[in-house]
Order: sequence, then C-alpha cells, then structure tokens
Amino acid sequence: MGAEVLLEINHMSKGFDELDVIKDISLSVKKGEVVSIIGPSGSGKSTLLRCATMLEKMDGGSLIYLGEKAAWEEKGRCVYAKKQELKKIQKHFGLVFQNFNLFPHYSVMRNIIDAPMRVNGVSKREAVSRAKELLEQLGLADKADAYPCQLSGGQQQRVSIARALALQPKILFFDEPTSALDPELTGEVLKVIRQLAKEHMTMIIVTHEMQFARELSDRIIFMEQGIIQAQGTPEEIFASDKERVRAFIGKFQS
Repeated sequence: MGAEVLLEINHMSKGFDELDVIKDISLSVKKGEVVSIIGPSGSGKSTLLRCATMLEKMDGGSLIYLGEKAAWEEKGRCVYAKKQELKKIQKHFGLVFQNFNLFPHYSVMRNIIDAPMRVNGVSKREAVSRAKELLEQLGLADKADAYPCQLSGGQQQRVSIARALALQPKILFFDEPTSALDPELTGEVLKVIRQLAKEHMTMIIVTHEMQFARELSDRIIFMEQGIIQAQGTPEEIFASDKERVRAFIGKFQS
C-alpha cells in the first residue's frame, strides 16, 4: 500500500478573458509529500493554487480531495459539488498567502481562534489552547495580545501559518510565503516550513527560493505558460537537460 492520495487534479484549465492561464494540468499529491512549484512569473503557479483551493473556479478538469469530488466536467463545462459538500472538502486544506491577509483589527490570538470557532465549531477553550501551542511552536508565545501592525513581516507570516494550522488541515498550500519579506525575515519563515516538513505535513509550496525547494521537496514541478514542463525529484530537476529548466534554475544559482 502506497501513501494515501490527498489531492488529485486532472486536466485543470483556467482562462481570464482571452488569456489561457492554465492549459492542461494534472497532478496528484500523497500524504506527507512536500511539492514545490517553480517557474517564471506569469506561468500560472498562483492561479493553479487559487483553483486548487477554490478561490477561483476552474473552466475545465476535475478536483478531488481525499477521494471526494469538489469539481468535475460535465457536458464540456466544469461543475462544482453542492455547497455543503464543498464546505466539508474545504476543511481538508489550509492556505498561507503571500501578504499574510491577517485581520488588522484582531489581536494575534483572535486571528488564530476565529476560524476554528466559526468554521469548525471548536469551543473557545479548545481554540485558545490550540492557538497557544501553535504560538509556542512558532516562537511567538509572547505575541498573543499583539496586533498585526506591531509585528514584523516575518512574525505576521508565522501568525498566518499558525492560523492555517489551527484548522488542522490535511494539506497546506503556500503561495510565495516569503516574497513579501526581506531576506533576514525569510529565514525565520522557511525554518517553520522546514519544521512542518519534518513533522510530515503535506505541503504544496509555490516558491522562488530555489535552494529551499531543492533541500525540502520530495518533488519539484516546473511550470511555464500554463502547463507542467517538467517534474521530478530535486536531483532530477536540478540536473535537468531541458534547456528551459536549466536556464530558469541557472538564474537563481549565479
């Protein structure tokens, strides 16, 4: 028995107006796997993540979480499961955004406990206890009463990771988690993601941190022009004989 497949995307497509951003993407992610998605700007990486997390509707293809169908094709168009079904499916994943997306008028603690209580019906006591544990784990134990504006970018991003983890997702998506941070703060966020990888958290990370992708991923996907141009282990991708992959990675290794 191999590891359980948590996410399956088949022939996903998505366009905006006349532009096909995602042309035909299929991939599956197993439990405990860390998958990094790399590629030039405008290659469709973030759109892929937004479609996978249902922030955008796909135009075609199917999306399956833990064997439950969220979307599929019928008569040439994409249909989604009923609202109640989708709500259940959405509990399987968490998403960490590029620019934190914290509620500025909520304290750190309230940012973390809000969704578990509202979405998952967790009691306040349990939500707070879980949040304290996460803050401790992420080196933010003394920041529970602070507000986002009082934190550095790195601390804000760690709070947003804690917020995603508080929902106890099976799969965690990161959309360029360090691109809004300066290099010094990038390190502290990557450290947290490394720790999660050690704990076998299933993660899909859109990133431009090549060294990080190389050391952390079980698999790297190289995207360009809305399709997967190459995928494989970090060793395979970094030793790729595909010219486009080499040129792209070379830019980051100078």
